[in-house]
Amino acid sequence: MRRLTPWLALLFLAIAAGCAVNPVTGRNELHLISEKEEIDMGRKNYTPGQQQSGGQYVLDPTLTAYVQGVGQKMAKVSDRAQLPYEFVVLNESVPNAWAMPGGKLAINRGLLYELGSEAELAAVLGHEIVHAAGRHGARGVESNLLISAGAAVLSVATSDHKYASVIDTVAGIGAGLLGIKYGRDMELEADHYGMIYMQRAGYDPQAAVKLQETFVRLANNKSPNWLEGLFSSHPPSQERVDENRKFAATMKGSFFNGEKEYQARIAPLLKTREAYKQFDEGEKALKKGDADKALKLAEAAIKIEPREALFYGLRGDARAKLGQHKEAEADYSAAIKRNPDFYDFYLGRGTERQRRGDKAAAMQDFAKANSLLPTAQAHLALGRIKQERGEENEAIGHFRLAAQSGSADGKLASVSLARLELPRSPGRYIATSFEKRGGQIVLVVRNTAPVPVRGIALVASNAARGQESVRIASLKAGETARVALPWPADGAKVGARVTAALVAD
Repeated sequence: MRRLTPWLALLFLAIAAGCAVNPVTGRNELHLISEKEEIDMGRKNYTPGQQQSGGQYVLDPTLTAYVQGVGQKMAKVSDRAQLPYEFVVLNESVPNAWAMPGGKLAINRGLLYELGSEAELAAVLGHEIVHAAGRHGARGVESNLLISAGAAVLSVATSDHKYASVIDTVAGIGAGLLGIKYGRDMELEADHYGMIYMQRAGYDPQAAVKLQETFVRLANNKSPNWLEGLFSSHPPSQERVDENRKFAATMKGSFFNGEKEYQARIAPLLKTREAYKQFDEGEKALKKGDADKALKLAEAAIKIEPREALFYGLRGDARAKLGQHKEAEADYSAAIKRNPDFYDFYLGRGTERQRRGDKAAAMQDFAKANSLLPTAQAHLALGRIKQERGEENEAIGHFRLAAQSGSADGKLASVSLARLELPRSPGRYIATSFEKRGGQIVLVVRNTAPVPVRGIALVASNAARGQESVRIASLKAGETARVALPWPADGAKVGARVTAALVAD
């Protein structure tokens, strides 16, 4: 009987699982991920997702409580009110909002600036609630499961330099959940049912129409901040405006808009908007290599709002670039004092502590950073400290985790890992296979390590003719060698075992 390919096997498994009813639309659809798995996926990735988006906005707890109150009011009237909904405000100027499976939602500080009423806030949160309640994120993961024939690996959702070394937390899914791009049908669905939730909660559905009109105008103006934020995953369109307007016209009742209430709640945030503009410009300047300008902008932001941790973090980054290491460490400590729950401050302070030789304190900072968001930078640093202490097994563990990242730190970790591990386990890095050439068996040896190797020793075996020792003087990283063996290609079972190899430099 012919064996099924992995893709077909997975497809038959999906069919065997049967259809389930979507709790929002009532349509039948395949469910490869259970509700428990949805909730677990969101729970495990919620904190890392927040960390990749600036961390939580902590300066105004009353604003966060207000947003959470509106969110819970909307969640209670949703079609999956049983989900453990959570809402956070993120300290990021890019206008954006997102939902993870299982009801884990976030809205950026930058989007709150642009809303005009509580009803518009309800429209945004209701839209995101539908993405969670309607399993849109889960369906994205399920589609990826089918496309990749069971390998649930999604690409890192950001190309921003700050997050390039993030190590994905749950089989690569974590970062991908932040980068899911919803298609036309899902966006229309989220608009439609989001407006139903608004009506149920007593909010004016016309606010959703007004919001989409604003989004289309901004998209047509090609506003950069919006294009890299909300619009990248939630593309606006005139079709959405028209559909929302048509549907809102059918919704009758007495509704609440809450413009005065919203403006009162947002007023303290608006007063500090200029400080965050200075900070954002400082981040851009630092990215371009202008540390002096970044330092001046950070200090300007601190003068306006001395309570904001991000501003001290930026000043620390600028001072570190300028060689002002003592001052930089003090800034990172000041940032941590104001917000002890953001990974980037610990990375900065750990780096400064490691530089001045306080490795014990540096390890504490890097470990704390990894508890909030695992990164190649922190694992590489921990691996190096462990290696210096002679704790090679622990060093290998950190280097292996760091090497999962494709960042510069990940590549450095791959080299360090190979140097430690290759002499112990040469078979991990020296790949072997066989070819037939001119009626003879040829052994193919490839160096998969990111470093050159020497003294490669192998034993080739032939079920009918015994063994042959093979030696290769050296191979560069990625280089392949072929060795003709004295065996005819007669179908006898052959194999090869790597017994030794050393790093060449």
